[in-house]
Amino acid sequence: MLETISVRADEGFAIPPVAELLGLDPDQLRVEQFPAGQSNLTYLLRAGDWEGVLRRPPLGPVAPRAHDVVREARILGRLHPVYWLAPRPLVICEDASLIGAPFYVMERRQGVVLDQDLPPGWPASAELHASVTEALVRGLVELHRVDWRAAGLGEIGRPEGYLQRQVTGWIERFARVRTFEMPELHPLTRWLTEQLPVSPPATMIHNDYKLNNVLLDRDDPRSLVAVLDWEMATVGDPVSDVAALLVYWTEPGEEEMLGGLRSVTAEPTFPRRDDVAELYARLSGRDLDGLDWYLAFAYFKVAVICQQIFYRWKVGQTRDDRFAAHEAVARNLIRRAAELTSS
Repeated sequence: MLETISVRADEGFAIPPVAELLGLDPDQLRVEQFPAGQSNLTYLLRAGDWEGVLRRPPLGPVAPRAHDVVREARILGRLHPVYWLAPRPLVICEDASLIGAPFYVMERRQGVVLDQDLPPGWPASAELHASVTEALVRGLVELHRVDWRAAGLGEIGRPEGYLQRQVTGWIERFARVRTFEMPELHPLTRWLTEQLPVSPPATMIHNDYKLNNVLLDRDDPRSLVAVLDWEMATVGDPVSDVAALLVYWTEPGEEEMLGGLRSVTAEPTFPRRDDVAELYARLSGRDLDGLDWYLAFAYFKVAVICQQIFYRWKVGQTRDDRFAAHEAVARNLIRRAAELTSS
């Protein structure tokens, strides 16, 4: 798959004000779009040898407090000095009049993304994929070790009552975009509410940490060069980050359930989901008892995200036809979450 594409017809923006803000010649600034994201819109900016990455919210109305790119940029500004894998923000613009929405520009990191399929010529082996997995898990362990208070990140989240607010908030989000009924839904949301676990001490969490949100070193893919997409980062329960990683770590035979959300980890040379959980527990020293609740909630959250994306497509807020099948994926994810309530 191409790394970038021409900017989609309905997702362009005025280049001159962005160039002026960056101190660049608008006649020299070139803009391309990263096609893979399904949330915020992300663009590659080029002017001579200089490159940057611009992020802005999606088109149309968005959920309250969602897609807050200004918050995301400010988190990166404080996290980058203590967690190198977080890219450095260069410019933050809160003035929506410039391009139709707030945005920020960050440094560009070069690397390889493993998404649904292995890149052409990739030297696939169980040994390499075990090393990639370890680098990914170590990146998460290191994030959870960040002294978030010392980094000035205490104001971005409220650790006390974090899981309770999360469950309530995601159930409410789903209600706003719901387009179907299914018998598993009410028992699932009741179980998530009633079986709420006691959280371990709070850490900095990414909230969407997964293989296709990191860049691997082109010369040595056993190393990470960046962690991307920090829009949902906060201070909260670290086990929820582990669960998010695991639900996206698809295994052979799950393609029908997840549809377009299939990950390259379904290749037989990748470690299995249980192996990833055991690796995190060993490297972090953290107890993962009660993981099934976190997994069920993580599947539900991904279902809500898919349903939000489908809803935007259904009401015409985006014309990206990749999103037409997301309602079916949301149903499947809810069924998977429900299965975990009786395990």
